[in-house]
Amino acid sequence: MVLPELSPEVTAFYSQVVDEGTRLSSSADGRLELLRTRELLRRFLPPAPARVLDVGGGTGVHARWLVEDGYQVDLVDPIARHVRQAGEVCHATLGDARNLVAEDASYDVVQLMGPLYHLTDREDRLRALGEAARVARPGGLVAAAAINRYASVFEHTALAHLHAEPVRESISRILASSVHDGRRGFTVAYFHRAEELATELRQTGLQQVEVFGIEGPAWSLLKAVEQSSGAPPSEALFQSALTAARLAEPYPELLAASSHLLAVGHVPG
Repeated sequence: MVLPELSPEVTAFYSQVVDEGTRLSSSADGRLELLRTRELLRRFLPPAPARVLDVGGGTGVHARWLVEDGYQVDLVDPIARHVRQAGEVCHATLGDARNLVAEDASYDVVQLMGPLYHLTDREDRLRALGEAARVARPGGLVAAAAINRYASVFEHTALAHLHAEPVRESISRILASSVHDGRRGFTVAYFHRAEELATELRQTGLQQVEVFGIEGPAWSLLKAVEQSSGAPPSEALFQSALTAARLAEPYPELLAASSHLLAVGHVPG
């Protein structure tokens, strides 16, 4: 077993502060993220039963639907609590995205739906992507999610927090540096621009790289309605936000409005 090297802030956040298992089901924008991630990945996944390595897969939220679709899923995560929970869904082990124990070319698909969020050092992100490319077979798929550089502006406007000076200063630092120091709200995190994410995949040798906005340009409307009313938005509004995400795909200038980005690439061969 390779013990993960994770910052204590990130470990404490996912072990003690949040329940990652409910994040994508407890809010409208979370549901939109899950639905769209699944929708986008299904476009590129090879037919089941292909082998999928879910790196940083948390509690198995994505592993669950992959298993239901007939895929053979192994999950690796650096948080012990996540591994215990994910073990109810698939084979799950403790590990580090930057130092995978899997053999070369042993998986048809390798997905990183969280590791890039918390690797603030570029070399660490390239190591994680390089490891994903190493363990994917020739022609195999690598998919990586990232937090959008500008997501915090939309989120904290929707939450009606942005006018408060401490929040405004924190968001200004994220916009200027791409890094959140973890002192307020969220833990230590890195925020990507779409072209930067694509470049990182290409620099690890991946080809046919594409980047998508997961939630699209209207996700923060869902959050604003939920925050102000205390109730979920209407199904009509949810479907409108989903449609907006789909309509935005051909227009790269709209990538900056999404909360998360999804990049896909293929191993040469």
